[in-house]
Amino acid sequence: MTCTVRFAPSPTGLLHVGNARMALVNDLFARKSGGRFVLRLDDTDAERSTVAFAQAIEEDLAWLGVRWDVVERQSARLARYDEAFARLKAQGRVYPCYETPEELDYKRRRLMARGKPPIYDRAGAMLDDAERARFEAEGRRPHWRFKLSDGAIVWDDLVRGPVTFDSANLSDPVIRRADESWLYMLPSAVDDIDMAISHVVRGEDHVANTAVQIQMFEALGSPAPTFAHLPLMTDLSGQGLSKRLGSLSLRELRENGIEATGLASYLARLGTSDDIEALGSLDALAEGFDFSHFSRAAAKFDPDHLSRINTQVIHAMAFAEVRGRLAGLEPMTEAFWIAVRPNLSRLGDAAIWHKVCYGAIDPGATQDREFLHAAADLLPGEPWDAETWKTWTAAVKGATGRKGKALFMPLRLALTGLDHGPELKNLLPIIGRARALERLRGV
Repeated sequence: MTCTVRFAPSPTGLLHVGNARMALVNDLFARKSGGRFVLRLDDTDAERSTVAFAQAIEEDLAWLGVRWDVVERQSARLARYDEAFARLKAQGRVYPCYETPEELDYKRRRLMARGKPPIYDRAGAMLDDAERARFEAEGRRPHWRFKLSDGAIVWDDLVRGPVTFDSANLSDPVIRRADESWLYMLPSAVDDIDMAISHVVRGEDHVANTAVQIQMFEALGSPAPTFAHLPLMTDLSGQGLSKRLGSLSLRELRENGIEATGLASYLARLGTSDDIEALGSLDALAEGFDFSHFSRAAAKFDPDHLSRINTQVIHAMAFAEVRGRLAGLEPMTEAFWIAVRPNLSRLGDAAIWHKVCYGAIDPGATQDREFLHAAADLLPGEPWDAETWKTWTAAVKGATGRKGKALFMPLRLALTGLDHGPELKNLLPIIGRARALERLRGV
């Protein structure tokens, strides 16, 4: 049987890093297994789902490197959900309920006050025709619940191992609202059947949903897929990702200079026993993919660790990879890229060093004018290369007696305006003799 996975975001907002991790894991598993990847847009929420968000999800996944074989949209499959609903209704597996939200909330609060779990009492299933007619005469329209069968629900999870739920501890889930719109449960199960999904890979917040959906698969006459539930991401303290870390959408991470391969390398191995390191492609990441490597502990998102991985990616980039992305910085040469690359953590930082090499700088106040003017007089003639810095500073040292920091720091400040940066043996030939003279003599 061909392995088929799906990633099913709702197009009601930008793709968050947590959801992107699930998409990535599904993609890596499909690549490793030689299987198919279905991108399914769960867009039955007509009020909140937008075409713009759907397009943004596809764009962000493509940027991350995730690839899919087909795109499906739930909004185009409403007739199939009606068919499945009718089938379940004929089996007596769905029933109408007429409680208002306020009445349901009152029931839940009373149960919890008595120390009992807030499980629905199936009052709707016990109504007779006359009682239903009375509610409808009052103007109430029913919402519909799926009736769970008694007994244990078991499956072997690829991450959690053997899982058992007692259906007595679960409420019959609402699957259709009073306005006849769909909730998550039934459309998801129908889609998984119709699209021949063999493996459902998602977050552990869906574990209880899985117990319910296994019974839906059985009621619809289909075997359940294999499930893998990954622990969710938290911040370093173990709390849910908080607003202080920002929304962490892929769009914002990208705008903040995070590279796709850096983010993919980080997310792919977050929460596993594998070392997190910068790898060049998703195919390379897929080679070592294994569900048995995932921990049951929460995956802790560390922005600093992501930044370090991103820096590794930048430092490994060849000039050909970045030339087009640096088109706004002219002139642009491979020598410049090689010189500044070791000092970048974001590609956008190259603009800082481009200005240092080709623009106007502020060397700040200095007490070393006499020294710098003397150094200017000792500048060798062009052409310059990687040996020029060594030759020149040796001459300056011999003429002034300066050495160490007293020799090098005033020169760096005058030439770059900064007390840190790329090696000057590489930077000096790019700055050039005319600009170096101007800066040394202009302080």
